[in-house]
Amino acid sequence: MSGLSRGRAARARSADPARGQRTATRELPWDQDNHPGSPELSDQLHTATLDERYGRTPARARRSKVVAIAAAIGVVVVFGAWVVWAGLDQSDRGLTDDVIGYEVLSDHSTVVHSQVSVDPGVEAKCAVQVLDKSYSIVGWKEITLPASDQRTRSVSTEVTTTIRGVTGLIHDCWVP
Repeated sequence: MSGLSRGRAARARSADPARGQRTATRELPWDQDNHPGSPELSDQLHTATLDERYGRTPARARRSKVVAIAAAIGVVVVFGAWVVWAGLDQSDRGLTDDVIGYEVLSDHSTVVHSQVSVDPGVEAKCAVQVLDKSYSIVGWKEITLPASDQRTRSVSTEVTTTIRGVTGLIHDCWVP
């Protein structure tokens, strides 16, 4: 017989009224289910006290969940708006530009030769710039290309410069 089985048998014998013998038995704390110091009760009281102390209430948990859901919805709405703005609204109407070359005429003038392609019937604007040897902008001119039946147009733009330029290019083109 194992030690555990012997302990149960001894307890059963000591409380057996049929034998006529009664021995005093002492209940140990771990044999009791609900006494004031039991782990089940003290953990529940301890947890409740800590939750109240640090503000972990059911109302606060619901409020945190609502705020998290609202923030997630906000992120989705902003992302969707950005997709619509960046993908659908920003049509360039086939606008491309290529610099063919440049010609330095003097210390204060440079001609920039370029090709601009845009859908027929669409007006475009371009910024043409001239740079010096340290890549500083020494000349700038904004030109307007009126609507035309041709998609690609050759453009030569004379730009006045403050000092001698070493290169000319189209900085940017856009549809107004």
